[in-house]
Amino acid sequence: MQVTFLGTSSGVPTRSRNVSAVALRLPQRAELWLFDCGEATQHQFLRSELRVSQLRRIFVTHMHGDHVLGLPGLLASLGLAGSCSGLDLYGPDPLRDYLEGVLRTTSTRIGYPLRIHRVREAARSGALLLDDGEITVRTTALTHRVPAYAYRIDRKPRPGSFDVARARELGIPPGPVYGALKAGRTVTLEDGRIIRGDALCGPPRPGCSVVYCTDTVFSEAAVDLARGADLLIHESTFSHGEAAMAIARQHSTSTMAAQTALEAGVRRLVLTHLSPRYLPGNPMTPDDLLAEARAIFPDTQIARDFLTLEADPGRDEV
Repeated sequence: MQVTFLGTSSGVPTRSRNVSAVALRLPQRAELWLFDCGEATQHQFLRSELRVSQLRRIFVTHMHGDHVLGLPGLLASLGLAGSCSGLDLYGPDPLRDYLEGVLRTTSTRIGYPLRIHRVREAARSGALLLDDGEITVRTTALTHRVPAYAYRIDRKPRPGSFDVARARELGIPPGPVYGALKAGRTVTLEDGRIIRGDALCGPPRPGCSVVYCTDTVFSEAAVDLARGADLLIHESTFSHGEAAMAIARQHSTSTMAAQTALEAGVRRLVLTHLSPRYLPGNPMTPDDLLAEARAIFPDTQIARDFLTLEADPGRDEV
């Protein structure tokens, strides 16, 4: 799984950071999932190497403008392009009314299936929000001024790579039998030979997990959701010295994000949703927030717009 940051500022865009949006690319499926869609997210797509035609699911954390104002324009452009086969949207209860109101009052027609799913019940009960056989998604409620949700994406472990060349050497005819062998099953060929699939596959490939957590003050629910994740993407709106402001506005500091990562035992932390007050040249900069976080959780980095990371264990920045 590949993560690309399309917007890493909080509240308002800056010259170098747009407002919140994170794309998750699933290369084997030629599929994109989007988390939040701040103003001008579709422009960020145009500036990236991502193909918006591959967009299949959008997850919204909460209804503040810097996380949703780009959504109607993106949906309208997908309709005009005529290449969208359908979208599933997940988010807070008001998401449906918001989109229906904007699309109706702007006379915008969406010529593809648009399915909107409320996440509140899954967050309350702990039930899976999504399970497509390969990937699961869970959600939990955060602590913010409006209902807000974090998301955890888990790709299940997969069989090892299938050795096609070796199968051909053994004279195994291509077709459905290759699929069975790739899945690790034992098959009997027409000539009577019994072939074990695991003998033609490499070592099993581990699963992978990504957690997206914004906007919130420090939350035990976020710790529970992120437990053991490979990659935690967590907001860091304020520095540690402005903790009082962070608590009042129900946002996180750099140290709150790092503490979440430490308690959850994640492999890697990426800070995003930085306040514009930390622009380079100001008294406090993103490098200072990074230093604060690394004092608690060393494997931390700061997101920047268009940064792409491999979420899989053992892989790093693209």
